[in-house]
Amino acid sequence: MDAQIALLLLQDGLTNGAIYALMALALVLIFAVTRIIFIPLGEFVAYGALTLASLQAGTIPSTFWLLVALTSLALVLDIASALRAGKRQRILRILALHCAIPVLCVIGLWWLPREHPALALQVLLTLMIVVPLGPLVYRLAFQPVADTPVLFLLIVAVAVHLVLFGLGLFFFGAEGTRTPAFTAGAVRVGELSVPYQAIWILGVTVALIGGLALFFERTIYGKALRATALNRVGARLMGIPAQMAGKLAFAVAALIGTFAGVLVSPITTVYYDTGFLVSLKGFVGAIIGALASYPVAALGAVFVGLLESFSSFYASAFKEVIVFSVIVPVLLWRSVRTRPAGDEEP
Repeated sequence: MDAQIALLLLQDGLTNGAIYALMALALVLIFAVTRIIFIPLGEFVAYGALTLASLQAGTIPSTFWLLVALTSLALVLDIASALRAGKRQRILRILALHCAIPVLCVIGLWWLPREHPALALQVLLTLMIVVPLGPLVYRLAFQPVADTPVLFLLIVAVAVHLVLFGLGLFFFGAEGTRTPAFTAGAVRVGELSVPYQAIWILGVTVALIGGLALFFERTIYGKALRATALNRVGARLMGIPAQMAGKLAFAVAALIGTFAGVLVSPITTVYYDTGFLVSLKGFVGAIIGALASYPVAALGAVFVGLLESFSSFYASAFKEVIVFSVIVPVLLWRSVRTRPAGDEEP
């Protein structure tokens, strides 16, 4: 291996590692707030990329109809809950909250130019369609069982993954797709040619991480999520609704996953099942961070990206085995250092 090949592998590893870092941060956030190992996170990656491809092809994405269906179901459940509690005055507010996003999506789909629409509008509409699916999934699948043990929540997460996985195949078919790069071409850095899309990925990743840091430090909702992550019982006693924290955590994770799908779609062909492998590699980074430390999880995910890149050069047939084998010594080391815990926190 010469220096130029090493730089190419380093570039590829950092690009992939940035995507894995986003996945790791989202997984750590959801687990810290809700105790859910969110296996379906990868579906938001695939849905984001394939929804953007559908918009660029001039068709209405099937994910829009999924949004309408889940919103309608959540609307019925929330209205029924309000009626049982005798709070009829909340019905108009519930209607407004549930109908706002689908109506905005309809307006966006109607007014989006059919020929050569601006990329920013396409990405914005993709986010408007896919991101609300996160809190809707929490409301329908996890909120009714939020206080059950972690193992039961994991089983529900697997079930949700299988449903979304199958819907992805039904919506988009088995064929893959690739979207045009945000900016065509590359920039020369010495002897290395760095594609502009790789710069986009690294730049947006840094911007998202910085935005999340500001969100957690400067906003009341971010501080509420931090409080819930540190102590769920204490957060409830301080008046932070667990349902609000769960929906907000899922919304942030869905935003991260959708952005990851939009960013990765120009550099690789995305299939309905592509996101699952991406989220698994992010999960390895999250495990390195013990599903608790955001900086360690992000660094672990970057390490996974670099390991994958260099493994593909030395042993391409075994690169996945090498990447996922990293989790074994990490788990062994943590099992030795971790003291036995008492009863699980409700």
